[in-house]
This record gives sequence, structure tokens and C-alpha cells, in this order.
Amino acid sequence: MSDNPVVHFEMPYKDAERVASFYKSAFGWDMNNLGSQMGDYITAGTADTDSDHMIKEPGSINGGFYKRGESSQYQDTSVVIGVKDIKKAMDDIDRVGGELIQNKPIEIPGIGLYVSFKDTEGNRVGVLQPSRRD
Repeated sequence: MSDNPVVHFEMPYKDAERVASFYKSAFGWDMNNLGSQMGDYITAGTADTDSDHMIKEPGSINGGFYKRGESSQYQDTSVVIGVKDIKKAMDDIDRVGGELIQNKPIEIPGIGLYVSFKDTEGNRVGVLQPSRRD
């Protein structure tokens, strides 16, 4: 088993209310729009979490939806890979032919450090170094 599992998914939306209603109605997901201060990002709770928002059942992941944009990087469904050291992951991605979309990690409050990249096939993927939970 890898030390770098898929920990999150992301998909674009055109209509926030419509996408939230669809996934809540079809699958019972807990859909939560974080508002304009967080880019109208919608979290998708697909699995039960503990008080630290960590998945209770191994192998399950939660996800989110972002507003579809004009740029090609905001058109694709993607996955997020959990890593222990985001700087090392960025170096590894660059070394083996990936293309970093951001030059430095973005801090997602209470979640961790995040960077998007394109793999060698042009797929948008993210890496996340989770915040330490003491």
C-alpha cells in the first residue's frame, strides 16, 4: 500500500444550487457551500468524519466542487493525493515530468498545504500535506 493515498476529489460545477441538490438528492451527500470568501467552493461529505474532520472508515474520501472557469485547469475532475512533505512532492513531480500549476503551496485553513499540477498526460491533480493534528 502506498504512503500517498487519494484523499479527496474535486469536480467543476456551472450552477452551485443545482449541483448541491443533485448530489444530496441522488446520493445523500452533505453538501456545504463555503461562500464567496472561499471561492464558492462546495464541500461534499460522502463519508462520516470525526471531530477533527478526518474520515472514520479507511478507504473512504470526501470531496468538493468548484465553479467551472474559463481556464482549462478549472474544467476537469481531479483527485487529491495526500503526502507527508509537500515540498518533496513538488520536487518529485517536477523531476519526473509533471507541471506545477502553482509555484508555492496554498494554505487551506484547518486542512493543510495544497498544490495543483498537471501529470504527464495533462490531467489536473492535487497534492495535500494535511495539517498536523496534535
